[in-house]
This record gives sequence, C-alpha cells and structure tokens, in this order.
Amino acid sequence: MNNSVKSLLAVLFGLIAGALLMLLTGHNPIEGYMYLIQGGLKNPERIGNTLATATPLILTGLSVAFAFRTGLFNIGAAGQMLFGGFCATAVGLSLDLPSVILIPLMVLIGFVGGALWAVIPGFLKARFNVHEVVSTIMMNWIAYWTVYYIIPAYFKGTSLETESRQLPSGAMLHQQWLSDMFQGSYINLGFFIAVIAVLVVAFLINKTTLGYELKAVGFNRHAAEYAGIAVKRSIVLSMFISGGIAGLAGVAQYTGNASSMEIGILPSQGFDGIAVSLLGANAPLGVFLSALFFGLLYSGRGFMNAMTEIPPEIADSIIAIIIYFAATSILIERLIRKLIVRRTANKKQGVKDHVDNA
Repeated sequence: MNNSVKSLLAVLFGLIAGALLMLLTGHNPIEGYMYLIQGGLKNPERIGNTLATATPLILTGLSVAFAFRTGLFNIGAAGQMLFGGFCATAVGLSLDLPSVILIPLMVLIGFVGGALWAVIPGFLKARFNVHEVVSTIMMNWIAYWTVYYIIPAYFKGTSLETESRQLPSGAMLHQQWLSDMFQGSYINLGFFIAVIAVLVVAFLINKTTLGYELKAVGFNRHAAEYAGIAVKRSIVLSMFISGGIAGLAGVAQYTGNASSMEIGILPSQGFDGIAVSLLGANAPLGVFLSALFFGLLYSGRGFMNAMTEIPPEIADSIIAIIIYFAATSILIERLIRKLIVRRTANKKQGVKDHVDNA
C-alpha cells in the first residue's frame, strides 16, 4: 500500500469518526460537514483565508518532513518559527527601507534566525550525540522566554506591553492587491513563499547530490559514513535547512497573517506541523496538500459552529483522529494485508473443495 492511500484512509477514517461524534452528540453530520466546507471554500474571501491559515502549516510541516527524511526528529519547529518571526519583525521595526529591499531582507533574516536556532540541536547531535528531541524541546522554551523578554524591553507596543509595535505597511507581506483579488481576505505573499519552499525542497531532496547524501545519512548513518559521506556535517546542515524553513513560517505568520508579535504564546503551528508532515507522508507535495486540508478544517470550524450547534472542538477531534490513524497506518496496512491474504486463502480452499467434490 503506497503512502497516498494510507493518508487518504487516515482522512476517511477521521471523517467517519467525526460523523459518529456528531451523531452521538445529537447533531447532523451531513449538515456539519457541509457548513465546515462552506466555511473554508464558500467564496473567494474564505478561500483566501483558508490559504492564509494553511501557509504557516505548509512551512512547519515541510520543516518537520525535511528533518524526517534525513533521519532527524525536529519537534522544535515552534521555537524556530517564533524566533525566525521575531528576527523578521525586529528588522521590519528597526530599518526604514523601501519595501522592495526590506521585505526580501526580512524573509532572509527570518530564515537565518530559524536556521541558527536549529543548528544548536544539530551541533549537539553531531558532536555529542544528544538526542534532537530533547534539545529541540529545550530550544522551544528558550525561544519563548527570549521573545518574552526582548519584545517588552525593546519593541513594546504603544498600548499593550504584551505586544510589539505594529509593523509599517511597507514591512508586511500583506498586499492590498492580493487581498482585493480574494475580496478582502488576509492572504499574503507568505503563501507564495510556501509554494516556492515546497518546490525547492522537492528538488533538493530528489534531484541533487546533497539531498541524496542527507537521505543516506537518515537511512543508515554508519553505512553513509563508510561510503565517505560527512555525517556530522550532514546532520548540522539538515537541521539548518529544517530550522530555516520553520523560520519562514514565522515570517509568514507574524509579518503576513498578523502585523505584530504577542508574547506569552508558543505558536501552535509548530506542533501542528508534525501532524501535517505525518499525514503528508513526509513528502513535499503531500505536506502541501495535507496543510491545505488542515487549513480548511481550521477555517471552516468557526462557520460550522456559527451555523449549527456543533462545537468547534469536533473539528479538533477530527484532526486528532486523523493524526492517530496516520500514525498507526502501518497497523492498518497489516490488517488490510491480513484480510487480503485470508480472502485469497478462502478462495483457493473453495476452488480446491469444488474440484475434490467434482
């Protein structure tokens, strides 16, 4: 069974389970799903909002998937996203440059910020064999408290101490012409950054020598080292790229979907990226489609709740169940294979009995 079939089965089982939850709570699942889809796709504005919601999920999912493909478990995308977004915001608030220069500079600095935040766990893994799960979790909270301190100290907003100053319009990914195209949606240039990142990562992993080396290290570190691949360098480089992609998610979120940074919040998109990567089978295109699906669920649940009495937590439960089935896809595959084998054996036994009776 290929990965796309597994992902589709996970989505199908999740939707069925969501329908059962709606029935058990006394609601109409057909009506619920109808309004859920309308909430994300009813008109150009809602489509644009769905794409904007999916944008940071595409990038964090891609970040996690890239690390997975190279044998690393980067669950620090939340901290890398936060720090990358902070670096981009700091540049936007500090420099007075034309937009054509400032915005690319903010994107670059956001990438570098997230990348450097991930290099530390990469170095610890390569040099001292410190497990990246532990170190990336720690880096999440270091990023949290770093931003928590610096924003009020140096970039405090005019009215609230818990938020940074508002970015000027020339330092934002939000563009009026793009918003007008989607009838007032908050879609922004971050979506195009995400699409470019998907294409670049797909090319890097599948078409380059570097991608081959990084995947070889992920498959078997010792065999790759025996083949002459610089394993330690590959580990650090892989985390650098993975963290940089998560940093771009921060740029998209804090300078595109929002216009300021709020302290005391670790972005949930960093953790949701793990689920997006898992459902997308760690493939760039799969991550892209998976993130769009999650974006639809997140955008549509509010409309579903407004038009019916179905609580928005039902959508969260659907997502959780889909993740569960995606994570246990190997068990589903074994079950289906067992059923096929049993069915084949029964057919053979039936033919044999028919011949014997004849």
